Amino acid sequence: MATFFGEVLSVYSRAVEEDDDDLDDENEDERIHREIEEKREVHIVWCPEVAQSLEDSGSNKLQCSDLIIAVGTNAAGFLSAYVLNTESWDAVGHVSLWNERSRGSSRQSIAPLPGEPACLFYRHRDNPAVLVCQSTCYIAEDQLFQWTEKVFGCLQKRGLSVMVLSDSPVAEYKTPDYLYGSAVPFLRSLKSSASKGQALCPALEQPNILIGLPAAVLSHCQVHQIPAVLYQCYTDVISPDSITMETYKPALLCLSKLVKLEPCLSADVLRKFAIITEAQSNLYT
Repeated sequence: MATFFGEVLSVYSRAVEEDDDDLDDENEDERIHREIEEKREVHIVWCPEVAQSLEDSGSNKLQCSDLIIAVGTNAAGFLSAYVLNTESWDAVGHVSLWNERSRGSSRQSIAPLPGEPACLFYRHRDNPAVLVCQSTCYIAEDQLFQWTEKVFGCLQKRGLSVMVLSDSPVAEYKTPDYLYGSAVPFLRSLKSSASKGQALCPALEQPNILIGLPAAVLSHCQVHQIPAVLYQCYTDVISPDSITMETYKPALLCLSKLVKLEPCLSADVLRKFAIITEAQSNLYT
């Protein structure tokens, strides 16, 4: 811009400066958002043997006929007491993730410590097509889709069947009738449309709904036409409890057809197991 005397002055515009500031703020927001997404990404870490099998398969998928998923301390404790209580199982992988309530499971290169809330995979030695997953860590809502996509993305869907055992507070169960204390804990079931077998307990009544990882797994199976059945245990005990664990015993009828199980544990042994599990979980809560 030139003045009356011919002097040339630089043009200053506050709008241009504000636009530059807005652009810098947007770039900073995008960078922070990208860093948060990367931090909250879900990773599946397999042992070297399984990782090599995935690489050699060509399709990066494992042969799996049955996937048993336990969600919650009592469901996981039931599998530990009745299914994983022999030397026929090998730990073959874990899920690495980070969120506000699951900070310890973000160490990708290091398996979770004993008693630490985690998501672990086990494979049967005599029947390697059977996988067990124990999930006792919190998985945030924005990580559920990642979990199902990445876990099932490693498994061949043809011939796959899924069973989910899940803990749930009885306070979340909706019924017009009064629940007597003697009726708790109890099981309810829900199946995908591809599951043709008979459930081992009554179906979950409306208007009850599923949430969290069990809902994400069943939804994935429904969309991809994978036979799946979920057994939800409603209990008034949050901590590991032998009576709640025993509520899952009807599932042994199906599990015994997949792998050889040891004779049923006595109530005293199961109570001791629940006490040990509770002591371990208290270290991280």
